[in-house]
Amino acid sequence: MASIARCIRAARPATTLSAFARAPAARRAGFNAVRAFSVTACSPIRKYTKDHEWVDLNADKTSGVIGISEYAAEALGDVVYVELPEEGKVVKQGDAIGAVESVKSAADINAPIAGKITHVNTGLEEKPGTINQVPEDDSAGGGWIAKIEVDEASIKDFEGLMDAEEYKTFTATEADH
Repeated sequence: MASIARCIRAARPATTLSAFARAPAARRAGFNAVRAFSVTACSPIRKYTKDHEWVDLNADKTSGVIGISEYAAEALGDVVYVELPEEGKVVKQGDAIGAVESVKSAADINAPIAGKITHVNTGLEEKPGTINQVPEDDSAGGGWIAKIEVDEASIKDFEGLMDAEEYKTFTATEADH
């Protein structure tokens, strides 16, 4: 019986490459099928606060996106109004940067890290319910609140926050109370 590794060969790559090498240069120029590449899982650098905000830093840790967690969105119920922070505002960790009002209650949105607010999600003014649908989506149609410029102090704040597993444990214990 052959091993799995020997059975899963890509249609004789040696033959494919030698046939490619013999092809005229004009034909090879537009041929991109034989190309080496790697696929690396892109793991987001996202952390959570005990007040149920999240922040997602970009790979080079120069900017981030802030929002409220799915847990918070579910606890709030149907969101009817979102007060957004003002662009250009410099905030410290824990500062109130906005608010969310729902049919059940209202809550402040606190800055999970220090930094300067560079963009806000103005789409939430017209469609505040987006937070209920996709609270942790930082794409153009998502429920993110603001984008923030990051510095060294911000990164220190970030390091003190909970990762996804710690946050999941935290919310599980909070739900029990």
